[in-house]
Amino acid sequence: MTEEGEQRPARVVVADDQTVVREGIVMLLGLLPGVEVVGAAADGEEAVRLVAELAPDVVLMDLRMPRCDGVEATRRIRSEHPATQVVVLTTYADDASVFPALRAGARGYLTKDAGGDEIVRAVHGVLSGDAGLAPGIQRRLLERLSESEPRPAGPPDSSDGLTARETEVLVLIAEGLNNRQIASRLHVSPATVKTHINNLFAKTGVKDRAQAVRYAYGKGLVRPPRG
Repeated sequence: MTEEGEQRPARVVVADDQTVVREGIVMLLGLLPGVEVVGAAADGEEAVRLVAELAPDVVLMDLRMPRCDGVEATRRIRSEHPATQVVVLTTYADDASVFPALRAGARGYLTKDAGGDEIVRAVHGVLSGDAGLAPGIQRRLLERLSESEPRPAGPPDSSDGLTARETEVLVLIAEGLNNRQIASRLHVSPATVKTHINNLFAKTGVKDRAQAVRYAYGKGLVRPPRG
């Protein structure tokens, strides 16, 4: 039982087809505060089954696995068990791996050179509504969005009924700030930021922060990176 005000450990399932890697991740996380490994899967099918049985908060998902790969397992988990978030933890950081995983519903993406503390931060980040993306992955995502979503020639369009403050929060999300950073920038509480995010998500129809970034670029609220 946690003491009053103490954050409970995030319940995690680890999915990786390589036994040594899977057991190593489980052992590493077992040494760190803030997470509790409740299950380990050797492929995507087993990961989906364990999510149905254990209802974990987060799955740490490898991509290249037999029977059911990580992308398909992520899609099934997010469709059938939306309360469980997925953070990809893989060797592969190429666009052909990153973007299908994010489109399938992964909220985080780390490579296996990530340290234990970085993994724990990503786990708790996605549970708080942040995107648990490695810096290099986030930069490439923004570059891809800036290439695929040309900025309109006219003035920025903050349509869909967003208030000025909701638009401001949206812009800060697109700039890569997490909830705590946005709260500090705007001098409001994290709870207020979360309320603004819930409102702007409902008004714009976006489902997560990655889609919010795409929306902001598409509306011309953020300038694409240059150079």
